[in-house]
Amino acid sequence: MRQVPGVSLQRKLLLWLLLPQLVLWLSGGFLAWRIALQNGEKGIDQTLTQSVRALARQIKPIGDGLLVDFPKAAQDILEQDPADRITYMVSSPPGRFLLGNAQLPPPPPVNVLVDEPFLYHARVDDRPVRVALLDVNYGTGPTRQSLRVQVAQSLTVRERIAHELLEQLLLPMGMMGLVLSALVYAGVLRGLQPLKRLEAQIKRAGKRNHNPANPLPPIELTSAPQEVYSLASTINGLLEAVARGQQKEKRFLNDAAHQLRTPLAGLIGQTELALHESHEPEVRERLQKVLSAAERSAHLVHQLLQLARSESSVVMEPLNLPQLACEVARDWTAKALAAGIDLGYEGEEHLSVLGHPLLLREALNNLIDNALHYAGHGATVTVRVYITAPGMAALVVEDDGPGVPAAHLGDLFARFWRGSDKPGGCGLGLSIVEEIALRHGGETVAETAGPHGLRVGLRLPLA
Repeated sequence: MRQVPGVSLQRKLLLWLLLPQLVLWLSGGFLAWRIALQNGEKGIDQTLTQSVRALARQIKPIGDGLLVDFPKAAQDILEQDPADRITYMVSSPPGRFLLGNAQLPPPPPVNVLVDEPFLYHARVDDRPVRVALLDVNYGTGPTRQSLRVQVAQSLTVRERIAHELLEQLLLPMGMMGLVLSALVYAGVLRGLQPLKRLEAQIKRAGKRNHNPANPLPPIELTSAPQEVYSLASTINGLLEAVARGQQKEKRFLNDAAHQLRTPLAGLIGQTELALHESHEPEVRERLQKVLSAAERSAHLVHQLLQLARSESSVVMEPLNLPQLACEVARDWTAKALAAGIDLGYEGEEHLSVLGHPLLLREALNNLIDNALHYAGHGATVTVRVYITAPGMAALVVEDDGPGVPAAHLGDLFARFWRGSDKPGGCGLGLSIVEEIALRHGGETVAETAGPHGLRVGLRLPLA
């Protein structure tokens, strides 16, 4: 099942850190605006309370009437600012207009206490105003009179001051938000650096370890948070468990192959002696089948040993690849002639690669053995060494035999997979070739050659 990567941890951290910061920043701006409005309203309330009391003190009873001692100069002072205009109205009894601005609205239907200022919101000329109301009583008995004084002030200045205050706060708040966002971003990047170093170390270890069969070295971090140390320790434990499993598998494979070689060699020798001494056709036929089975088993054991050897640690050295290919091809000349196959070599004269001569010989032996076994009598088998790409050399064996269907070319290097029912093979030769190619930092190649042939080999980096 394919694993789909999730959302980046860095993106998640930035989202969870910057999004609340943005919400708090907007909330702070709204609260600052509301506080500015409330403070402005408190200032207006204090001014209106003082004004309504001062105006009430200017009204004095005279006989059955009232004397409003409100100089023209004081009235001009109240109404001098059109944007922040203060208007008033005097009514007696309350609601009966006497003096001032008759457009001032009455208070809401609540119980207004005498000699206690009452403040409320209203609208005058379609503009919001704040109104202070004060009811006072004059005289006693039949001469008692009720008087209502109202003073109103526009809220335009309050809102303007609140907006100016908000604008003055937005710039420093915005700068602080940007600085804080930059600090959060830098902090997240710095906090994730140990994970980046851990990733880079694992990648470097994987690149240095060309053979996948070899275990990765343990992860070492000089300075990292406790969580990263825990992760690295867990990975190191997993790597150690995998390495122990690989070592047990290699040891078991090597021990089993060594234990099988001696009895198989004895079985082959005894069967050959029995064939020489026996003259009965039926017995010789059965002995020949036993000998063929024993030889196939010995061949399988030999390849298992080579597979275990290819997965072990080896020391690389510079070597001449064409020279090695010619020597191996000469070693197989006699067997090729006996099988009626034309074996030859074509390619460069000198190409230096960094490798292990025994492993590369074993890989080429398997390639030639595979070609001679399946190409058939009368076929032509050619060992080639050439440059395939800058910095890469190819060592391939090409034949004009029956070949393999294109759909199965990718299965050639699978363990115990065989492309033919012809007896004699065990399906490990090309798998060993692939292990050796990977051990040398190279790769395998399998493709159709001509109308029905096969070209199989490996690509190796030049020294």
